[in-house]
Amino acid sequence: MRASQFFISTLKEAPADADIASQKLMMRAGFIRKVAAGIYSWMPMGLRSVRKVENIVREEMNRAGAIEVSLPVVQPAGLWQETGRWDKMGEELLRFKDRHERDFALQPTAEELITDIARNELRSYRALPKNFFQIQTKFRDERRPRFGVMRGREFTMKDAYSFDRSAEAAGVSYDNMYAAYCRIFDRLGLSYRAVAADTGAIGGDRSHEFQVIADTGEDAIVYCPDSDYAANIELAEAVAPAGERAAAGAAMTKVHTPKVKTIADLVDFLKVDIKQTVKAVVVDGDDDQPVLLLVRGDHELNEVKAEKIAGIKAPLTFAAPGAIKAAFGANPGSLGPVGFKGRVIADRTVAKMADMITGANEDDQHYTGVNFGRDCAEPEVMDIRNVVAGDASPDGKGELAIQRGIEVGHVFYLGTKYSEAMNATFLDEDGKPKPFEMGCYGIGVTRILGAAIEQNFDDKGMIWPDAIAPFTVVICPVGYDRSTEVKAAADALYQGLLAKGVDVILDDRGERPGAMFADWELIGAPHRVTIGDRGLKEGKVEYQHRRDTEASALAADAMLEQVLAKLEL
Repeated sequence: MRASQFFISTLKEAPADADIASQKLMMRAGFIRKVAAGIYSWMPMGLRSVRKVENIVREEMNRAGAIEVSLPVVQPAGLWQETGRWDKMGEELLRFKDRHERDFALQPTAEELITDIARNELRSYRALPKNFFQIQTKFRDERRPRFGVMRGREFTMKDAYSFDRSAEAAGVSYDNMYAAYCRIFDRLGLSYRAVAADTGAIGGDRSHEFQVIADTGEDAIVYCPDSDYAANIELAEAVAPAGERAAAGAAMTKVHTPKVKTIADLVDFLKVDIKQTVKAVVVDGDDDQPVLLLVRGDHELNEVKAEKIAGIKAPLTFAAPGAIKAAFGANPGSLGPVGFKGRVIADRTVAKMADMITGANEDDQHYTGVNFGRDCAEPEVMDIRNVVAGDASPDGKGELAIQRGIEVGHVFYLGTKYSEAMNATFLDEDGKPKPFEMGCYGIGVTRILGAAIEQNFDDKGMIWPDAIAPFTVVICPVGYDRSTEVKAAADALYQGLLAKGVDVILDDRGERPGAMFADWELIGAPHRVTIGDRGLKEGKVEYQHRRDTEASALAADAMLEQVLAKLEL
């Protein structure tokens, strides 16, 4: 490709409403243009990278034995109503009526539609296993679309769905997709972790997220540097402290704590260690009665863990102020287990604490020296908090560390959640109908580009991995339109790289060197070759990788071979 034939539309400044590095750089480099909140046009430069991601994903899906389909973006409400998700999905599911007043939705995912295909097409165990995939536009009506393509409303996703005879066979399909995902992200050239994860609204009971490591990531990834343990913070287990609970060492004493409403206020007022305090959180139970959850003052409640506890209302609902006042006799900020007659659940760490400081269930009053068994009943003990760095790893092989990540892929084992809801069965070997065992596997194709930039950028612009750069090599001839020697050398290198299958662009626009280099540093082409009269006279051209701080010299009469060596071709 020659730059004069392509469309390059860089900007000096990012739009004022761009939030994060990837959004700013994609806008400045002419990869995307905003149409509406969370909706973007992909411009020629950006679309090249999208297609490269799609090609890698498609190749590995084919290699894994998945079969490509294309499902409609518009889906009838009836399928979603069969599983109950028409109502449960919430406002992210964009619903509308056609001219005949029939209900439809824009597809955010396709479990219902693909299950409908399976129940009509896969009638016998002989047709199994099967795995169908598509690379298709999705739409989720995000309340606050932000971060460019990272959390847009319209996006491109690869979704795949496996159908098997048994849970064991479904496990094989799951492992096959997990391995395919590892190959995909290895080929994309991204630093990532596969972490155990919560299944969320999709459902099922086995799940892994693929997280691109980036300081700007929204997700906290928990891992053990000394083992293979890794999990999303929503799922990471917080193990109980070692040893037995210490014996009570202080009498329970009521302390007047005026205007103390938070743990920070309490610590400051009493001049105590935050690790002696207990945070009280009240949520609604299934019977609409309040449930008291206790975590140590320096810990945070894990809402995903709490929501899964039997008897607690899902989705997790925090008790209303009036209900709290009626049940405890006090307002939030002064709550605790002493005297409370309802259900109390303590985190594992709290269960090992002695001489705690808690609310006294009287406004502006707290207790010091509180001990379970003596001052209040022993609570139910469960893991209900977020882990923190330094916690013991659940596998017993060291301590946990936490880093930020951006979710770009997710694999789920669904079991029979959808097949049973939709009566999707096949005839097994004994002639009896049996529900499909299912898995689903998603990759955010367009999100990958934002994540790749968040992981790879500097103050000059993007730094693409070779596999998904819009162009792998850019040739920057200085004076292309003025020097026959420069033009000849640049054209020869260009044709040579094309012949070797290299994705190369020749910048023949006649731009000044500073402007030309600035464009390609912003765009993030990983390999740049600069050809100029002065260098040619010395038998040299310049090569610079986008991560290099300065250029290095290549022999002009062997530049093709040396550039190919840099590309490891």
